Amino acid sequence: MAVTTNSLRIAVMPGDGIGVEVTEATSFVLEKLVRRHGLGLATETLQAGAFLYQETGTAMTEETFRRAEAADAILLGAMGWPGIRYPDGTEIAPQLDLRFRLGLYAGVRPIRAIPGVPLALSDPRAAKIDMVILRESTEGLFWARGRGEMIEDREARDTMVITRATTERLARFSFRLAERRAERLRRPQKVTLVDKANVFLSMAFMRRVFAEVAAEFPGVPHANHYIDAMALDLVRRPWDFDVLPMENMFGDIISDLGAGLIGGMGYAPSADIGDNHAVFQPSHGTGPDIAGKGVANPTAMLLSAALMLDWLGTRGAGQAWSDAATELEAAVDAAFAQGLRTAEFGGVGTRDVVQAVAAQIPG
Repeated sequence: MAVTTNSLRIAVMPGDGIGVEVTEATSFVLEKLVRRHGLGLATETLQAGAFLYQETGTAMTEETFRRAEAADAILLGAMGWPGIRYPDGTEIAPQLDLRFRLGLYAGVRPIRAIPGVPLALSDPRAAKIDMVILRESTEGLFWARGRGEMIEDREARDTMVITRATTERLARFSFRLAERRAERLRRPQKVTLVDKANVFLSMAFMRRVFAEVAAEFPGVPHANHYIDAMALDLVRRPWDFDVLPMENMFGDIISDLGAGLIGGMGYAPSADIGDNHAVFQPSHGTGPDIAGKGVANPTAMLLSAALMLDWLGTRGAGQAWSDAATELEAAVDAAFAQGLRTAEFGGVGTRDVVQAVAAQIPG
């Protein structure tokens, strides 16, 4: 359902490791925006993740899920820990449970060069990188999670599933996103489906359904690109791409490649969006090697919070929410443009980063 009031409840799920640290840091900036824009925002902290599983045997209780489901949006830090696993050897990942159970089919992964942040590519055109990787997040190869088949300890099988209904929703989301970006950026946006349709029947089917939906949006250019060629071209010419929808596993991998182009995972926000619910979280993991050291980069979490504010604004919460989102993103850009450096580039730690960003917000 669309939001009809500016008094909203956000479920905050800090998770594990640096997820807790970047969530706390982002809350500091959000509180300033709430005061400045007069946002009616209430938060509820909910516990889930690997360490909860270690303590209780449950990674996310049903009560926690229901409370998150009832919230207007979910802000999530990061979950999982390498040494804590389910009996089958897979990692603890309640964030995947949220995607599947809430129908969050549109995994929005913005990849944008932030002014002042060191980039992987020396070509001056790299400063113009501004694309969205749109990862389908409920099926594809990830459909096999918990459904894999082991045959007599000699063969293991995982099945990839592509459905018409989900592909149609993802495609329409892609084209509508392109329309909105074209209006905001004041330049045309192309939607490029990334697949492996020359090999897999499921991908050929996905391409056919995508083409059918593309016909509904004659004003938006569209194309197709094989996944292996895309991996190459995102290094050769990433500035040429705009909106890139793709299957779940492909999106998982390509999202990391994209993050590497703009400074690393600490600069890559994300949103998992469905028809009625959405989860916002940084693309990075729980950072076991740096957890507790105060050096985690909170930028991706800050930008994920901006995505959340904007999403709420577009669903009827009010212009003030969208304005707050725009201001938060601009504050991040301004802080880095003025010389802010995070720890991975020999700069400051978590607390100093958020204070630098908050200083760019009046009030």
